[in-house]
Amino acid sequence: MAPTPAAPLVTPPKLVATDLDGTLFQSDGTLSRRTRAALASAEGAGIRVVLVTGRPPRGVPDLLERVGPHTVIAANGAAVHSPDGTVAHTFPLPAAEATRLVEHVRAAIPGVSFAVEFDGAFGHEPAYPAWSFGDEAVELIGTAEEILAPGSGRPPLKILAHHPELPLDAFYERARHAAGPDAETTHSTGLSLVEFSAPGVTKATTLVTWSGRLGIGAHEIAAFGDMPNDLPLLGAVGSSYAMANAHPDVLAAARHRAPSNDEDGVAQVLEGFVDTVTRRASLSG
Repeated sequence: MAPTPAAPLVTPPKLVATDLDGTLFQSDGTLSRRTRAALASAEGAGIRVVLVTGRPPRGVPDLLERVGPHTVIAANGAAVHSPDGTVAHTFPLPAAEATRLVEHVRAAIPGVSFAVEFDGAFGHEPAYPAWSFGDEAVELIGTAEEILAPGSGRPPLKILAHHPELPLDAFYERARHAAGPDAETTHSTGLSLVEFSAPGVTKATTLVTWSGRLGIGAHEIAAFGDMPNDLPLLGAVGSSYAMANAHPDVLAAARHRAPSNDEDGVAQVLEGFVDTVTRRASLSG
C-alpha cells in the first residue's frame, strides 16, 4: 500500500526523530534556514527533536553547530549525545565479538575491507576507501583485528565493511548472512558499504528506550527517514514519514510521505505540527 501524503496530525507528536542525510539535509549536504528554524520552532512548541543518524560520534560537535542544540542518536543507535554534545550513553560491540564478526565476514566474502568507529576515534584497513571518510585525520591504520585488539580500551561502536566489486544488494545479503546473530547489519549510503552494530542496537531500540525514560511512548513519536537503516525506526513509532526521495523499501513501509529533502520536507511537516500546537493553545487560552 502506498504511503499517504503528509498531513497535519490530529494530535501533534510529543517527539520528532529525524534522519539527516537524504532526509533533513538537502542533496548537496546543506541545511536550509527554513529547516533549522522549523526544528527550533518545534522545540519551542514543546515538541522534542532528536537527530537520529548513522553518522559517527566524532562528527556530533560539528553537527550541532550546523543544526542547533538537539539530542543526537549517532552511529545507528550506538551512542546518545546530549544537546551540548556530551556523550550520555553508548552501546558498543564487545571487542571479542567484533573480532569474531570481522573474521566471519572476511572468510565469507574475499576482498572485503573494514573500518571501525569508536567514541571519538576512527580506524581503517589500508584497502578501505578514503572517499568514505574524506580528509579527516585517522589515528588507527592496520588490519581490523589489530585495531580491535583486546586491551586497547576502545570499545567499537560500529564496524563498516566495503567491497570493491560486489553490488550493494548482493554484498549486504552475504554480509548479513555471515554476521548472523553477532550483529545488527544494515546499509544506508547506496554505495557498497555495509554497517554492523551490536546485536539489538538500532536507531529504533535506542530512541524508544531513551524516550521511554522521558515518559514519551513510541506511539507519541513521529519519525522521518529515507534509507533502509531507517526502517526499524519508522516501524517502531506512531507516525512514520518517508521522504519523497526515499529508497523504495522505505516508501513502501512508512505510513505517510513527506516532500523531498530538497523541498524541505521535514520542515513542511514540522510547521504543520507547530501550527496545530499554537492553534490549540490559543483556543484553550
